[in-house]
Amino acid sequence: MRLLGLDPGLRVTGWGVIVVDGNALHHVADGAVKTPKDGGLATRLAALFVGLQGVIAEYAPDEAAVEITFVNRNPASALKLGQARGVVLLAPAHAGIPVAEYAANLVKKSLVGAGHAGKQQIGAMVRMLLPGAGPATADAADALAVAICHAHHRTTVIRWHGEGADVKPPGSRMGRAAPARTG
Repeated sequence: MRLLGLDPGLRVTGWGVIVVDGNALHHVADGAVKTPKDGGLATRLAALFVGLQGVIAEYAPDEAAVEITFVNRNPASALKLGQARGVVLLAPAHAGIPVAEYAANLVKKSLVGAGHAGKQQIGAMVRMLLPGAGPATADAADALAVAICHAHHRTTVIRWHGEGADVKPPGSRMGRAAPARTG
């Protein structure tokens, strides 16, 4: 099973791809989609969508997981982040890939055991759980953490409900994607 983890951001969206083979996790690739600094909001969102489509086309994930972001102190920034997050959810759904969502605290707790772990702790645990992984950026490490969290939680759901069960992992939201567009 190939999983895509996504850490949404308007300027930088981290992505990470892992393979789940039984209980083993294997790093495939990671990186970040960066949007142009000088473009308007629509241009930046379009660049984000196109960049994510490229990642999806290259790595062909079976499922995707996105970190749930919470409101920012600045309402304008929170709105822009929400719009970027919408694009991050749309890209895999548009390709027909099921998308799960996980709160940041659940991702951190799943990897480190504490819901308020720092970026350094997350990066260290990602490198420990995915030998050979050296995430390109902190955003890519966060995206790999989201993918690992999804791998752990989807395994629990399968053990309890069987393969193919359409059950949401605990503490998450998971939606079935619309069928992929063919033309």
